[in-house]
Amino acid sequence: MIADWGTDERRLSDSVSVLIGTNNGGYPSGNSLVVRGTSETVIIDPSIDVVARGGAPVPVDAVINSHSHEDHIAGNGLFADARVHVHHEDLPGVRSMDGLMAVYGLDGDARESFEQTVLDEFHFTPRPDAHGFTDGHVFDLGGVNVEAVHLPGHTRGHSGFRIDNTFFLSDIDLTGFGPYYGDVWSDLDDFEDSLVKVRDEEADFYVTFHHKGIIEGRETFVEMLDGFHSVIGRRHDAMLDFLGEPHTITEMVEHRFIYRPHVEMAFVTSVEQRSAEMHVARMIRQGEATEVEPGRYQRN
Repeated sequence: MIADWGTDERRLSDSVSVLIGTNNGGYPSGNSLVVRGTSETVIIDPSIDVVARGGAPVPVDAVINSHSHEDHIAGNGLFADARVHVHHEDLPGVRSMDGLMAVYGLDGDARESFEQTVLDEFHFTPRPDAHGFTDGHVFDLGGVNVEAVHLPGHTRGHSGFRIDNTFFLSDIDLTGFGPYYGDVWSDLDDFEDSLVKVRDEEADFYVTFHHKGIIEGRETFVEMLDGFHSVIGRRHDAMLDFLGEPHTITEMVEHRFIYRPHVEMAFVTSVEQRSAEMHVARMIRQGEATEVEPGRYQRN
């Protein structure tokens, strides 16, 4: 599937280009990577814009997904004849709708609503033929390699990629919103470990799937990464302050520490609950809070 991307294709090297999504890759869109080798060409995280435009600027031999979230796998069905690869921890989310819903942990009406969104807006197509990879796996495309770097926390299998002078950060997206770790397959501690790990990456260009897009130079990257990381601490402090009086997780969810009150999406309640549970667990481990009665927590 070949499409004309014009000026929305930004070349970072002879091998690597970024397909800039709508609003610089703002959700629900994203910024996809195309990597050209002498023997194969791959697309990393084909976005809804890739589907809308009818493909990539060149024929694609394989699709690499950084993880199994709806916006990163939107084009998997478009490239029906291409191989699909994702970290083995996230294979279920690419292979079937049930597997994808398990990643989020949604059920009931929220699951039914989001399933329809994933089908209608994100063109979800199961790829039971998808292949798993592990940390450090190298895709040899002929003259250029794509090396997988496992960066879990956002999902179990979330991965970045080293390619030539570029590092693809995927959903370590460096936005003011901060890290997202609100799914059943997310983990706060793993996310923080991944932020520490990725800080050592040396590249000329760092690319996020959403919003920030192409970041030039390590100094700028580190500054943005540190600001992104600091959001976790601010959320933690806000929750701890809220627990100056005893509260339940449900009351924390209603207060909203992740999303602003006007945001209405099927998964908001689930994300707020999962995030609050992880922060409270951390508070208890660190001796900052206590369960003063069943299901009610207070700052020490």
